[in-house]
Amino acid sequence: MHPRAVTLSVLVLFAINILNFYDRTLAGALVEPMRKEFALSDTNIGLMGSAFIWIYAIVGVPLGLVADSWSRKKLLMIGVTVWTSMTAIGAAASGFLFLLVTRMGVGIGEAVCAPTATSWLGDLFPPEKRSRVLALFMLGVPVGSAMSFFLSGPIAQAWGWRSAMIVAAAPALLIVPLLALLHEPLRGASEPAPMGEKPSAWSVLRKPTLWWIIASGVFLNFNMYAVLLFLPALMSRVHGMSVAESGTATGISNLIGGVCGGMLAGYLGDHVMNRHRNGRMQMAAGLTMAGAPLAYWGIVQPAGSAFLSLALLAGAYGLMNSYYGLVYSSIQDIVAPTQRGVTMAIYFMAMYLCGASFGPLFTGMLSDRMARQAMEAAGATQMTEAFKAVGLQQAMLIIPVLLVALSLVLYAGSRTILGDIARRDQLVRLRVAEV
Repeated sequence: MHPRAVTLSVLVLFAINILNFYDRTLAGALVEPMRKEFALSDTNIGLMGSAFIWIYAIVGVPLGLVADSWSRKKLLMIGVTVWTSMTAIGAAASGFLFLLVTRMGVGIGEAVCAPTATSWLGDLFPPEKRSRVLALFMLGVPVGSAMSFFLSGPIAQAWGWRSAMIVAAAPALLIVPLLALLHEPLRGASEPAPMGEKPSAWSVLRKPTLWWIIASGVFLNFNMYAVLLFLPALMSRVHGMSVAESGTATGISNLIGGVCGGMLAGYLGDHVMNRHRNGRMQMAAGLTMAGAPLAYWGIVQPAGSAFLSLALLAGAYGLMNSYYGLVYSSIQDIVAPTQRGVTMAIYFMAMYLCGASFGPLFTGMLSDRMARQAMEAAGATQMTEAFKAVGLQQAMLIIPVLLVALSLVLYAGSRTILGDIARRDQLVRLRVAEV
């Protein structure tokens, strides 16, 4: 494929992932005005985030199978259209149930994005260059979420949260036509030999490293979705920021931390792969362990320490974001091109159902419980915003604990990946001999 066509494909897929996480993060950016209008508890807010994840995970596997056998371009065009349409429809919500259903609709559309786009990118670049391009693609996480916080909070404060939802859906009018112009590469185009394995769930689940990677995704996404949904609320409740201020501050934190972490992972991932074939997993383990103390001190900062809190949390978020370029490229190191879509879908289903789905809901439930305990300890009979601030701050301390668990799981995966890579290389040699 011509270099210009490759560059255009990367840029359009990157833009799609930015929009993906812009719309996904929208509920977190708008959580406080929606909470007040519909009188929602933190458990309700957590359920809204978790319901999105449940439907996202369930439909992801069949869509991953489709991505391995049908046009990825057409499937992605449909997905973008569905999730942006449901985002816009959410602006008409008259109550919590309506809002919940539209967020689930967003989940159905967005379930297409990662399996199709990562499979597509894997066919554009050889293994030794994939960390950088996948890290670039996954910069859509911090960039998209940061843009959502930057724009949605101020828009909501000026014109209402419903206007912010309409704005979030509008970029699809440009992105879908651009996607239609791309040329989709052949599956396995960047491999040294054709890999003809069928996209069987059973064959990919026989790889020990994939189980460790799935477990790592559980811990990572519990944290990521808890942060994305509740960090603006933490800034508002503990540090007294307005909706616009908390959105802007959270956006800056996510953008700086996420972009720096993603770029670091992209550079170091390809560099270390040339020396140690399990180096990406080892590096991911070390970086996430370093994020645990930063997350702890960022969460426990008292009122009036908003800048320090955000700086520490930006560092922790950046180290968590380094996971994507390192671990996603490791997944492609152990599976065949014809299995990438279904492998990513299985990975997403497991990690979202077991991790991300509990991040918002469990954190919200824990926040409500801690707030009640603070109220009872003070001898009060009425819940106030001050007690809700204490409850949320204490609940979010689960994040550094799970970062330690994430690091240990990634290290365990680094011990098994060499064997899985060796088995895949043996299959490549067999294919080369047949050609």
